[in-house]
Amino acid sequence: MTTSAVTGATGHLGRLAVSALLDRGVPAGDVVAVVRDPAKVADLAARGVQVRVADYGDPAAVKAALTGVDRLLFVSGSEAGQREAQHRTVVEAAQATGVRRIAYTSIARADTNSTPLAVEHRFTEELLRASGIDSVLLRNSWYVENYTAQLPQYRATGAIVGAAGEGRVAAAPRADYAEAAVAALLADSPASATYELGGPAFTMSELAAVLGDVTGTDLAYRDLSPADFEAGLLAAGLDQGTAGFVLALELATAAGELDVPATDLERLLGRPATDLRTALTTLVG
Repeated sequence: MTTSAVTGATGHLGRLAVSALLDRGVPAGDVVAVVRDPAKVADLAARGVQVRVADYGDPAAVKAALTGVDRLLFVSGSEAGQREAQHRTVVEAAQATGVRRIAYTSIARADTNSTPLAVEHRFTEELLRASGIDSVLLRNSWYVENYTAQLPQYRATGAIVGAAGEGRVAAAPRADYAEAAVAALLADSPASATYELGGPAFTMSELAAVLGDVTGTDLAYRDLSPADFEAGLLAAGLDQGTAGFVLALELATAAGELDVPATDLERLLGRPATDLRTALTTLVG
């Protein structure tokens, strides 16, 4: 019997990954959902999934949650600035409990990515390389849901506003990433690997056109200079640190740092990655 665990199993990606494990025929009793709030996964518990409670900030709880786990889908934490300590806790618990394989959700081009997000991912990748555990680095580009979540704002203004220029984003829906992560987790080889994962790439102008068409909304992309974009964020009430963070994401997009080939994602999926129109139609159409 091989036991597979998913951390952050109440989150958007983690829950999809648990479902993907079950869809691939992994017995529910061999699946561990590591969560902070078990009430949010009562449905999974009812299906026979093992639910274990642990917070990344609680080393004893994380170690208990990973006891008996063979393969771990390590979904990165969501608390910026806290991930280095939290991720070290997870890796050390995995070492102590004998986890044999870890698949970690990183960021596209983590070794060269200039965004503030990449710093903690690079740190975690180094932890994993030094851990002695077979590790698969899942360098996810953007989720299509990053944009659909902002649809009310886009509709209110009639535009997607940014500073990304003609930079392309290889986004895919979370379901694709979750399915690919589970495929990598369950594979017996390669023992360790790095995958740059993303769907068919698009520009922000193309996103506006397709999203407007799918939702019946007149949308355009309005590209600003970095200075004007940041000024707009500050005028909207963002503090300087947050505005700088958002601007850094735009500049990384403009530089092509989120544009990766769909090859790795499609190899893990065993099918074409979901294209932008199909993803948007499914999510908001």
